[in-house]
Amino acid sequence: MSRAAANWTGLVTIVRREMRRVLRIWPQTLLPPVITMTLYFIIFGALIGRRIGEMGGYDYMQYIAPGLIIMAVLTNSYANVSSSFFGAKFGKFIEELLVSPMPNSLILLGYVAGGVLRGTLIGALVTVVAMFFTPLTVANPLLMILVVVLTAVVFALGGFINGVYANKFDDISIVPTFVLAPLTYLGGVFYTVDLLPDIARQLSLANPILYMVNAFRYAMLGVSDVHIGVALSMTVGFLVFLFALAMWLLNKGYGLRS
Repeated sequence: MSRAAANWTGLVTIVRREMRRVLRIWPQTLLPPVITMTLYFIIFGALIGRRIGEMGGYDYMQYIAPGLIIMAVLTNSYANVSSSFFGAKFGKFIEELLVSPMPNSLILLGYVAGGVLRGTLIGALVTVVAMFFTPLTVANPLLMILVVVLTAVVFALGGFINGVYANKFDDISIVPTFVLAPLTYLGGVFYTVDLLPDIARQLSLANPILYMVNAFRYAMLGVSDVHIGVALSMTVGFLVFLFALAMWLLNKGYGLRS
């Protein structure tokens, strides 16, 4: 078998193992986020949304739908890789990958691909749920797919870095709880930042999730709080930075070779 064929087999094996893991424990990986997003639609959309009325020129339920979908994508892409990679560390079989001739870049790609697949799968399920609550439109289908993939990759890389640094299972819940959740809720999922005071709006521009939420909302509804070019550029910038950091940690063997 050629080196390229062996590397391809290794990559496919990692991705296949990740997806089998997701599907095998689907009551833990697929069902909870769908139920959570359904509750968001009921509480924030159906109940509170009636009192809010319109936002950004759209019915409130329709306005928050893109934000809830992309929130499901990013949180689950992150969670999949952080838990799976730390599990590989905890089980000591990550060492088998590190001593194999498979390049570190493909090891990283395999885990990220698994996170992206889980994130997009749950995003699709949440989209189906959203269709029961509000009519969904897609202004730019290609842009929508691009934003979903970029967002999933960014947070899958973030989950990988979390998994590298984690020393115990509790460590993989610290970032989602104390960093990811606040940034998500303050990232324009439930509101337009134009409603905020000027200082708060300027602070919101430092939130990376704001750009991804608005890029996805622009792809679906054609409205955004930031220019779509800026949103895409910021998302790609975060992706490049996190990829470089993840590769550096993997090549250095930080937390992996001890």
